[in-house]
Amino acid sequence: MNEKTIILTGGGTAGHVSLNEAIIPSLQEAGYNVHYIGSHDGIEKELITNAFPSLPYHSISSGKLRRYFSVQNFTDPFKVMAGVTQAFSIIKKIKPTVIFSKGGFVSVPVVIAAKLANIPVVVHESDVTPGLANKISLPFASHIFTVFKETMKHLPNDKSTCTGSIIRQQLFEGNRERGLALCGFTAEKKVLLVMGGSLGSVIINDALRENLPSLLEKYQIIHLCGKGNADKKLENLQGYCQFEYVTTELPDLLYATDFVVSRAGSNSIFEFLALHKPMLLIPLSAAKSRGDQILNANLFKKQGFAHVLDEEQLTKESFMEAIQMLEQKAEEMIDQMLEVEHPKTPKEMVALITQYEK
Repeated sequence: MNEKTIILTGGGTAGHVSLNEAIIPSLQEAGYNVHYIGSHDGIEKELITNAFPSLPYHSISSGKLRRYFSVQNFTDPFKVMAGVTQAFSIIKKIKPTVIFSKGGFVSVPVVIAAKLANIPVVVHESDVTPGLANKISLPFASHIFTVFKETMKHLPNDKSTCTGSIIRQQLFEGNRERGLALCGFTAEKKVLLVMGGSLGSVIINDALRENLPSLLEKYQIIHLCGKGNADKKLENLQGYCQFEYVTTELPDLLYATDFVVSRAGSNSIFEFLALHKPMLLIPLSAAKSRGDQILNANLFKKQGFAHVLDEEQLTKESFMEAIQMLEQKAEEMIDQMLEVEHPKTPKEMVALITQYEK
């Protein structure tokens, strides 16, 4: 059997892993031997090894790419150099026909090593403006795919394409009854899902919990609070179900959900859009990020898919007002969402990636 090999990379947050998770089954069905290169202890290792226990996962050294002053900015380049050496060794041994990078700081050594090994690299950018890792990777890439059309103006025309969103098939296989049963909920009350991204959000968690008595009068609440952020005092509160993090349960929970409150990471908001879930977006502030979530959120607001509450304006009172506005605009949001072209499938994304293989 003439089996081809592909290496996937990306990590640091769940957003830099979810597309890779989505396309792995389609790659395997197409006869590819799939390997993953990630960091030693990043979220990508946990997600990939849990979802695909038999898939070879290779750990490399990687330094964080910071936009601010830190003493580690002087030491981390050596970690990146070590990562390049390690990735190059893995690539030469595995001999992939193509490498697919979803971004995040761990992808940079892999992309550089791929160029040194003369292996084509395809990069994917989910946000409106390219992240720092993808900006560094761009000169080494054969092609870069984007989710937003607006991203194209930041990239070379001759090697960039807007594909739109790619949604994993499992997301459409959720069941409302299973989701309600998982939380011990009834069908009588609307369900509000609140999440702060893969790492959780203390400020969103606090705003929700401060308003729980009022919110529970009207809604049942699913709270994805982030690892280490569960509140034991609320474990047996009727109508409130908290999870630190979910994987296989997510499709069922989303099907049980009527309204979503979330950060504005690209992967998540496109999943809500695909499932026609009205959303209140609270993007990570510019003080805590490069501002990509703010751009994502404002574009969704402009298109009528979301209501937006800036983190700087988030208080106990403004949170409740925004929830009320979300419910008022929900039907209008759904109408706008129904006009959107169906997202691409993982199989279609695989076809786009593999056309660049060596």
